[in-house]
Amino acid sequence: MSEAVQERVPVDVAVGVLVERDAQGREGRFLLTSRPAGKVYAGYWEFPGGKLEAGETVEQALKRELQEELGITIGAAHPWKIELMDYPHARVRLHFCKVYEWSGEFEMRERQQMAWENLPVQQQPVLPGTIPVLQWFAAERGFVGSTHVG
Repeated sequence: MSEAVQERVPVDVAVGVLVERDAQGREGRFLLTSRPAGKVYAGYWEFPGGKLEAGETVEQALKRELQEELGITIGAAHPWKIELMDYPHARVRLHFCKVYEWSGEFEMRERQQMAWENLPVQQQPVLPGTIPVLQWFAAERGFVGSTHVG
């Protein structure tokens, strides 16, 4: 296989869409984190997560990544959508999972920032792979207009 073709093989990434729910179970704010300094797209806002390691399921990877990055332990990860994104540096297959339950105190272990957001998202810039999720939220919630600033 040529090097160019090999580079475009998708990397599987588990992504946690942490969502607060009210007493009636309606979805509310969601968590975004910034990409840490030293990583590609540093400073861009995204949903937290990371690459699957060999032999891991999406849920196992998500539990590990959110513990490593944010210091929290999540409950069930509810598979939601899968999106294939082509970035200049990599092709990634994003496995988005909604998460409604977690425990522990948030610790930004990679010196990233966090923000609880609603539509339209105020943090900017937003990572391109995050924009489809905001559009899915808009469709689910009957939100009309731009999903993010900038």
